Amino acid sequence: MTNYFELLGLPESFLIKEDLLKQRLAELTTEYEADSRDVILIQHAYKTLIDPMKRTGYILASHDLLNEGAKPQLPTDFLSQVIDLEERLMNVNDSDKLGKIAEETASIENNLNEELQCLATDYEELNNTAKEDRLIKIAEIYYKQKYLLRIKESLNTFAARF
Repeated sequence: MTNYFELLGLPESFLIKEDLLKQRLAELTTEYEADSRDVILIQHAYKTLIDPMKRTGYILASHDLLNEGAKPQLPTDFLSQVIDLEERLMNVNDSDKLGKIAEETASIENNLNEELQCLATDYEELNNTAKEDRLIKIAEIYYKQKYLLRIKESLNTFAARF
C-alpha cells in the first residue's frame, strides 16, 4: 500500500493545513504530468487526505486499527445514547421533535470533534508507544463518528417529510 503522506512529502498527521496539501498536489502533478498513473495516484492521495474522515480512516487503516466488518467495543453510555436517538427518530412525527434530535446529534458530534482535535494536536511529536495509545483513542472516536453519520443520514431522510 502506498503511503499517501510520503507520496505527498508530508508528515503523518490528523491535522493537515489545506493550503499546504493543495500546494503539494500542484507541485507533484506538474512534476509527474507525463505519467498519468502517478498523477492519478497523487490525486487519489489528495482526495483521501483533504477529507478529515477519510484521512482519519486512512491513518487508522495504515496502522491496522480499521478492519472491514470489525465490531468495535464502544462505551455502553455512547451506544445507549445512539439507540435512544435512533428510536426517537423512528417515532418522530413533527419537525420540532426532529429538530431536537438534530440538535442533540450535532452536540454529540461537536464534542467528538473537540476530543479528536485535542488528541490530534501533538500527535506528530509523540514517540511510537504514545502514538499507538493515541491511535486507539482516535479509533474509538472514529467509530463513534461513523455511528453518528448514520443518524445524520436518517435525519436528512426524515427532514424531507416535514
